[in-house]
Amino acid sequence: MTGPPFNSGEASNLVFGEIQVLLAEKRTALASLRTGIAIFALPLSVLSVLIATSRYYNFGKVMPLLVPLLVLNFGLVVLGSWLIYHSICRLHRYDHRIRELTQKYRSIAEFIE
Repeated sequence: MTGPPFNSGEASNLVFGEIQVLLAEKRTALASLRTGIAIFALPLSVLSVLIATSRYYNFGKVMPLLVPLLVLNFGLVVLGSWLIYHSICRLHRYDHRIRELTQKYRSIAEFIE
């Protein structure tokens, strides 16, 4: 059994609510993207410090410390890359859905863009 039909005011409130939720999700995806970039940049900065200070230590003596550090850095690069990729995919999906809603309801398109 279906409920009573929506009037145009209730329908636009419903669409505005959906767009607000999509924009909130988009902000969350952007925060995830920012976190992924920061996680991706951390190993690069650690490796640049190690390269810059490489003349002060002997690789043979610090190899037991370098191997776990490089494995950890590789894991951080993978995690950062995954967060970036996942966030970009979600951003595209939310943009596409917002575009669909603004094309379907032309009366609210002026408020969105």
